[in-house]
Amino acid sequence: MPEILTPQSVGAAVPAFTASSQEQQQLIEERILQSALDQKSKSQANYKIQPGDLLEIIVFKESDMGRTLRISGNGTVTFPLAGNLKLSELSVPEAESFLAVKLSDYIKAPQVTILIKEYGNKQIYVLGEVKKPGAIQLPTERKLTVLEAITLAGGFTDIAAPDRTKVLRNANGQNQSIEVKISRITKEGDKSADIFLEPNDTVFVPQSFF
Repeated sequence: MPEILTPQSVGAAVPAFTASSQEQQQLIEERILQSALDQKSKSQANYKIQPGDLLEIIVFKESDMGRTLRISGNGTVTFPLAGNLKLSELSVPEAESFLAVKLSDYIKAPQVTILIKEYGNKQIYVLGEVKKPGAIQLPTERKLTVLEAITLAGGFTDIAAPDRTKVLRNANGQNQSIEVKISRITKEGDKSADIFLEPNDTVFVPQSFF
């Protein structure tokens, strides 16, 4: 529990509810993290559908038409009424509009929603105080560790706080935040601290406040 400063502890001139420096740092870090996640969302919004992606397709008020389909190697899926459709290299909004047009001959003003459930080209994100933040493709032949991902992102900036690095992960619908102390890996040689990354993980390196 962070210490709350009171007039009794630091003198009557200090307000009773002044936030501690630790709380202030936490608030700043949360804002930086949210900004980084917003950048991730924008990056995903511009993503072009690829072969191997698993899509959940929903047609509003047409529950029997909902499908979870994987994009084939030639970039297509087969959907009821619409037939065989090439969706690869379209953004999600473009694919939604394309499918809605195809369905409009059979359904009045169809509203289509497409969610990417799984990326065929599996990737992770490295955000925050690294020199080249953004998405990184996971290699197919082996797993990628946190330190390797940071290295691929250009390494830490001069104002990074490596020992407060976090891996943000969604597992079975639950959001997890896993702290990774980089010094345990680089200075103490503890390889077990260098965890393996899963598809769509986010590695976040916060800013140092000192």
